[in-house]
Amino acid sequence: MSEQLLLDAHLSQLSRALPGYRDAARRLSRWGGQLARILSDGGRLLAAGNGGSAAEAQHLTAELVGKLRDDRAPFSAIALTAETSSLTAIGNDYGFAEVFARQVRAHGRPGDVLLLMSTSGRSENLLAAADAGRRAGLICWAFTGPAPNPLADACAEVLAVPSPEPQVVQELHLVSTHLLCSYVDQALSRPRHPGNGRPVAARDGTAPPSMAQNGWDPSGARRLLTVLSSEEACS
Repeated sequence: MSEQLLLDAHLSQLSRALPGYRDAARRLSRWGGQLARILSDGGRLLAAGNGGSAAEAQHLTAELVGKLRDDRAPFSAIALTAETSSLTAIGNDYGFAEVFARQVRAHGRPGDVLLLMSTSGRSENLLAAADAGRRAGLICWAFTGPAPNPLADACAEVLAVPSPEPQVVQELHLVSTHLLCSYVDQALSRPRHPGNGRPVAARDGTAPPSMAQNGWDPSGARRLLTVLSSEEACS
């Protein structure tokens, strides 16, 4: 196949996947808003994948610990593929199927998000991680290739890219990563208020980034938490 034909073939495969992907990716806006609330309240994102998906998991967590575009507070996001000593020790002692599940049990807390990436949706270690996440009370999401697949069934929600080509699936997973982070930042730009109109502080007493950018005084956040706790105790 000539260079031009190879290029055209790949772009044609990508083009064929886009209409179905556009529909599937609509959920990313809602995911981004939910993830923004969890992270700004002190929660955590765990991400994992194998091979190219491992690199994409690290790409996602780097955007959250660092930034996508505009400066903001860092968030807790861990790529379970990146801690090589833990990964190899767990694989050696417990088997490759446990390399992510054991880390989920170590780092995950109820209400955190676990995002698992797989082109096939059949990786045994990701299925074990999803099971560990559910048992630990994490919110389990997946980026996969075409559904149905076992990982899609094991997670609460899935963004399934409708393409039989693993390269196209991975390319659209990267698009999904950037969109998810964009939606997180968009949600953070909107001030959050509970029903009584008072600002919501993070679990550690610091203001969510959007509030700091809108004039919220971080030095008073811990005092606010103390007051709110006192009021709840008296109610």
